[in-house]
Amino acid sequence: MKVVILAGGFGTRLSEYTDIKPKPMVEIGGHPVLWHIMNLYAYYGYKDFYIALGYKGNVIKEHFLNYYAMNSDFTIDLSSGAITSHKERTVDWKVTLVDTGLHTMTGGRVKRMQSYVGNSTFMLTYGDGLANVNLERIFEFHSNHGKMVTITAVHPTARFGELGIEKKQVVSFKEKPQTKQGWINGGFFVIEPEFFELIDDDSSILEKSPLERAAEMGELMAYHHEGFWQCMDTVRDRNLLERMWESGQIPWKVWP
Repeated sequence: MKVVILAGGFGTRLSEYTDIKPKPMVEIGGHPVLWHIMNLYAYYGYKDFYIALGYKGNVIKEHFLNYYAMNSDFTIDLSSGAITSHKERTVDWKVTLVDTGLHTMTGGRVKRMQSYVGNSTFMLTYGDGLANVNLERIFEFHSNHGKMVTITAVHPTARFGELGIEKKQVVSFKEKPQTKQGWINGGFFVIEPEFFELIDDDSSILEKSPLERAAEMGELMAYHHEGFWQCMDTVRDRNLLERMWESGQIPWKVWP
């Protein structure tokens, strides 16, 4: 099954990093967040990726063109140009990189992938959200309900730290924990190709008219994910994820 990843936004709230690279290339644990997302999909057997590029898309293209050079040791014979790789970590992913326009909105980027996706069910996600979602169960849920779109619903992260207080004594402190109230769009979709007809043009925002229309038609279903989920919208979000990686407690890392 094809996996579309939206990777074209400007990432303005991460400008400390995104002045020089697109948000999906901001690193967590020395690897782009895009790499973390793709590893999640690959773990569940979804390895045919279609990356919707926009802002600084050339950085993502260069990353994959030089993927093995950057992820392995090698010897280069400067007299002949011959290169010998050492300790190469091979991956069996297929990655298609598509320029979907600098100012195209999220819905428009999805629409521009139609010719690549064809008349098949596909998966869709954003290039800035990490979770330990079970993609196999999401697809099973989607297949069973027979509707046009499955959206993964997650609990949002609290804006402020949460205090556990007993008799005025703080017994626990959690920085920006996930709440247990309310549900939001977690960004892991399974979509039927008919959904393309609900997207008008490059100005369409995925989260507005297309998904609103699907809901009005009774064609939007929610898979409830109770586990870990964290977006990377701000520098603080990125630093939180980095601290998790450094601690060795990496809730989104389900792959070996």
